Amino acid sequence: MLRLSSLLLRHNRHRCHLTKPFSTTTNPLSLTVPLSHPIYLIWSSNTSLGKTLVSTGLAASSLLPHRRRRSFLYLKPVQTGFPADSDSGFVFSKLTSLALRRRRLLSPHFSLLASNHLLKASASAAASLLAPGAPRIYDNGMCSLDWSEERRVAGENSGNDEPSELVCKTMYAWGDAVSPHLAAERENGTIEDSALLETVQRCLEIGVEKENMDHFCVVETAGGVASPGPSGSLQCDLYRFIYFLYCSSVLSSTSKANSKCEKLVYVSRPFRLPAILVGDGRLGGISGTISAYETLKLRGYDVVAVVLEDHGLVNEVPLASYLRNSVPVLVLPPVPQDLSDDLMEWYDGAHSVFDSLMEIMLSAHSERVKRLHDMPKRAVDVFWWPFTQHTFVPEGNVTVIDSRCGENFAVFKNDDAITEQFDACASWWTQGPDATLQTELARDIGYAAARFGHVMFPENVYEPALECAELLLEGVGKDWASRTYFSDNGSTAIEIALKMAFRKFSHDHGLLLESLKDNSTERCPELVVLALNGSYHGDTLGAMEAQAPSCYTGFLQQPWYKGRGFFLDPPTVFLSKNMWNLSLPEGLHSPDLNVKNMTFCSRDDILNKSRDNSDLAVIYSSFISHQLSKFPESKGLIGALIIEPVIHGAGGMHMVDPLFQRVLLNECRNKNIPVIFDEVFTGFWRLGTESAAELLRCFPDIACFGKLMTGGTIPLSATLATNAVFDSFIGDSKLKALLHGHSYSAHAIGCTAAAKSIRWFKDSDRNPNISSKGSLLRELWDNKLVYQISSHPGIKRVVVLGTLCAIELQAQGCNAGYGSLYASSLVKQLREDGVYMRPLGNVIYLMCGPCTSPKICNQALRKVYRRLEEFSRSQQN
Repeated sequence: MLRLSSLLLRHNRHRCHLTKPFSTTTNPLSLTVPLSHPIYLIWSSNTSLGKTLVSTGLAASSLLPHRRRRSFLYLKPVQTGFPADSDSGFVFSKLTSLALRRRRLLSPHFSLLASNHLLKASASAAASLLAPGAPRIYDNGMCSLDWSEERRVAGENSGNDEPSELVCKTMYAWGDAVSPHLAAERENGTIEDSALLETVQRCLEIGVEKENMDHFCVVETAGGVASPGPSGSLQCDLYRFIYFLYCSSVLSSTSKANSKCEKLVYVSRPFRLPAILVGDGRLGGISGTISAYETLKLRGYDVVAVVLEDHGLVNEVPLASYLRNSVPVLVLPPVPQDLSDDLMEWYDGAHSVFDSLMEIMLSAHSERVKRLHDMPKRAVDVFWWPFTQHTFVPEGNVTVIDSRCGENFAVFKNDDAITEQFDACASWWTQGPDATLQTELARDIGYAAARFGHVMFPENVYEPALECAELLLEGVGKDWASRTYFSDNGSTAIEIALKMAFRKFSHDHGLLLESLKDNSTERCPELVVLALNGSYHGDTLGAMEAQAPSCYTGFLQQPWYKGRGFFLDPPTVFLSKNMWNLSLPEGLHSPDLNVKNMTFCSRDDILNKSRDNSDLAVIYSSFISHQLSKFPESKGLIGALIIEPVIHGAGGMHMVDPLFQRVLLNECRNKNIPVIFDEVFTGFWRLGTESAAELLRCFPDIACFGKLMTGGTIPLSATLATNAVFDSFIGDSKLKALLHGHSYSAHAIGCTAAAKSIRWFKDSDRNPNISSKGSLLRELWDNKLVYQISSHPGIKRVVVLGTLCAIELQAQGCNAGYGSLYASSLVKQLREDGVYMRPLGNVIYLMCGPCTSPKICNQALRKVYRRLEEFSRSQQN
């Protein structure tokens, strides 16, 4: 027979003490969600729908009678109405009672150790648990309690067999039976999201400490899906985007283990646990359940099943229909209304439902793990990745990304865990949102998709496109642009810009002869571009023609390439050995050049417009004029200047001397040559200003934008132009219009995302990195550490500007250049450290978003520095 041991109340451990500070030896950036066992979030569409009944039923199905699992962990992060209401206490007491009730079905060797814990409580909630005379010291209005109770249910032949375990934990409790944010406010016990979720994480880690235990875990939320947590954050956001609070001293490479916490920093983490939704079987419950389901899906949760109580209204039928039978809907028998009912008979009658739910959850978990395991092989069999030599990507090198949260990937590892990686390449330079903006964009994009889907753009107007166009002209196009032309991506934006510039040049230079009738096939003289060696303007054929010969344009890649342009070697600037240096190409060296013009104390000196009056500006002007005079007309007319302002991205993250580009632009202005800025990479705060034109202190005639424009959520680009450019297409024939367009031009979804992102990035209330004047990002990279890296013997140069920190490794011969694999081992180590990089040959770089905390940037930068030390030593051996 089974016996129930005496209740063990550890009165000697009932005490209140200050919360211990975070350990400075713990790395808060190593979040891992184990997949070795199932972990589920239990949600409901409203309060009082039976989440705890479901949790208890799952515990019984897990531990009784077949003992699918040896351990069941029940976590209740937020509890109000305590101690009268204690959900963990309910699970604890009901399961031990069920174990006794079902003793005939259990093995005589069965034993169960059940425990119930309360970690922290407000003063009113803790009062009933504190021993008389116990010290009452509070931290932010909350007592840290070391309170627990235990029960052991044992079979007569259980002997020394290891018992099954039920562990129930309430993390934070308040006495008032109201919404958590109100209870926390009324009882002076407000808890930050970071503290709450760190406690969840630690409990999950503690819950799986014992190896060889077969675990199952549920985390039960409070109230409804969108009910506020203690801080006021909606719980659907709170549990999706985990925010850790950590000490900046932890990240210092020189900090000692006993150093004090210097500064608290918030970091978002992916925490995408699968969900069980407890629906509403009452009148009106269909609507509430669907709303809750949509809210969870909009935030990226996987809802594995819906379970609801039978109220005789057959709500499960329309719910299953709405869900297209893709999500199981299970129905529980009516719950007795008699409060004196111990619910034992109800659980007996519902056990088959809970067994079915448990099987669904176990199956979903195993299928998810299997999918994640299988994805690399499936990927290498069907994908043709861009810019990738598949020979170098064996199955084991494929990164499996489960989700994204702000700046971080949630990456599946072969040890059955989801861990995080900082997206240090900003997913090919597109990313900018933090976790909050990511949620806002998902909602707004969903709204636009539901309202518009896609609609025709020519000769039509709709709010998202109009709003986006006006924001572009008021922002990156301020004081120069008057027209917005939408397209799909950066390359197509460049193609459009070239057509605009060539038409403007032809118009201004009398090449549009009256003899060219609308139906004429006669060709004007050949038009080419003036551009810079090392620039890159996209992968489409026309865009490639506008860039200098490179590994991207050779016969292997583009047999049609001719290079329709005149390409100048630009001077570049970079940081090396604690000094900003100017590197001049051959032909620009002059005996008249003062040595002081070759070095700079700071990056600001390089960007200073007072350099326009320097001897170097005269040398640049003379050089450019001389080069242009040598270009033979037989090769065509220079009909446009196209540049990447300040930074050449794909060309190796080189910083072009802004003075040279400014002088070049002025020379073209004097010759009435239209100027194109390719800001697909540099625009929208990538370099610390909304537009790189602000760094050059001059405006183009045409500019192209993309990537960050939509916050990195969906492809969209725009080509902005002056009125003069627009007017060159005005005429009395449609054939004189700009005959270029895309099926999805100005799609409402992209325009909606762009409008949200453009506003968000420049709003100092939303983006803490925006300066008080709203025109600059604050410095995101630790200046001291950047200079330290620049002095490293293994480093050739560093370029740091805005969200970019690029580092070129010293390399020779085949180890240098885009095709180099020199950095591969370093990149692999950094990915293991949680920093996802994708190098440009022997150039590695870190790239964050405009909203990224400098602490996050510098944590990644310190990892790079540490690995650089190891990398250099390995190269010397």
